Amino acid sequence: MLSFILTVKRFIEAFFKAFKEPIFLSLFTTLFFILLSGTLFYTKKEGWEILDAIYFCVVSLIPTGVETNLYPSTDLGKVFTMIYLIVGTGVMFITLLTLGKTMINTEALEEKRNKLRDKVKK
Repeated sequence: MLSFILTVKRFIEAFFKAFKEPIFLSLFTTLFFILLSGTLFYTKKEGWEILDAIYFCVVSLIPTGVETNLYPSTDLGKVFTMIYLIVGTGVMFITLLTLGKTMINTEALEEKRNKLRDKVKK
């Protein structure tokens, strides 16, 4: 449990540090609008509940293999989903890569600081 808590702490720290990078801010904003457009489309055109639409939009962009039991029933919905997945998956992937890079850089920076503190103490 402690490992999970520390990982969440590092993730949150990296998330806020990543917002200082313009590329991450633009990727995150783009991802937000992609998720928003998908949610609005599925609630209006497919008649899904808001939570179902958000869940489908997020889970379909992350390659987890989670079965949502949701699928578009209209032809327009199917075409939209194909375009949504092609565009959204790429943006989600790059956003997660940037966030992971920030986490790694944050950990490396902390290790350097710890080594410098150890040298100063000696």
